[in-house]
Amino acid sequence: MPLSDHEQRLLDQIEQALYAEDPKWANTVRISDPRSHYKRRLVKASIGFVLGIVLLMVGVVINNIPLGVGGFVVMLAACLWGLSSWKRMNGFGEAGPAARPGQPGKAGRRGGSRQSFMERMEERWRRRHDEH
Repeated sequence: MPLSDHEQRLLDQIEQALYAEDPKWANTVRISDPRSHYKRRLVKASIGFVLGIVLLMVGVVINNIPLGVGGFVVMLAACLWGLSSWKRMNGFGEAGPAARPGQPGKAGRRGGSRQSFMERMEERWRRRHDEH
């Protein structure tokens, strides 16, 4: 729904005031593609993963078990953080078909209802049984 002329002027005034007040923050917020944010998180997660490997190896070499376990925990946390960023960057972590226009989501393929695991397995069993 397009904005009226009055609303557009108000929005422009607010935007100009924001740029005048804090230009650095305004430029950071202005980035239109949220994937750039997730790419930065993915790079940070990769660095954390490498740091975890280093901690793990140092813990093994100097025979310090808590350091090795800490390194493993850092690796695991960085991996989970990176995977969540990668999923969101590629559109897998979004809520439904409305999240990305033009691309059908999982809910769109199932008619809007989310089936449980057992319901899907029963449906597959019925389809196989009907084929024979």
